[in-house]
Amino acid sequence: MANNLILLGLPGAGKGTQAEFIVKDYPTVHISTGDIFRANLANDTSLGKQAREYMDAGNLVPDEITNAMVADRLNQDDVQANGFMLDGYPRNEAQAEFLDHYLAENNSAVSATLYFEVSDSLLRERLLGRGRADDTPEVIDNRLEVNKAANLPLVDYYKRAGVLHTIDGGRELAEVYHDVKAVLDNL
Repeated sequence: MANNLILLGLPGAGKGTQAEFIVKDYPTVHISTGDIFRANLANDTSLGKQAREYMDAGNLVPDEITNAMVADRLNQDDVQANGFMLDGYPRNEAQAEFLDHYLAENNSAVSATLYFEVSDSLLRERLLGRGRADDTPEVIDNRLEVNKAANLPLVDYYKRAGVLHTIDGGRELAEVYHDVKAVLDNL
């Protein structure tokens, strides 16, 4: 069975960067919900239009919209053949339950959840350094608080499921990836 990975962490924790390293060394399909959202926004899809209102305010997109986008991607052949690495999904327990149900229906499961833990001050510094138009200090603070409230219970969720691996994401990239490889090499 192909490995199905989840990357957890607040915005700026380094999930996307570590995902780039992982796909070079492991056969998996990187699925970034950020990329899925951007594609839907760029293509001006119905889901994209709905998502834009929430994203512009720094709020989470409702589960129904997010789940629909993710399920569409998980149904594609490359994911079915190679497994996945989800970056930015699930963001709450309802999404995690949706994912578990989807995977169970497809005779699969989450293999490992990597939680990148980073201090708030470093997250703010990283996000401000991106230079994105929507990354103002106010929007960043709101995004972090909204994500903490929804995302942190996932740490407990996946810990209870026995698949959580906490990684200190505040270190140098190579050090972080060393810990990532240690987990993945033992799956």
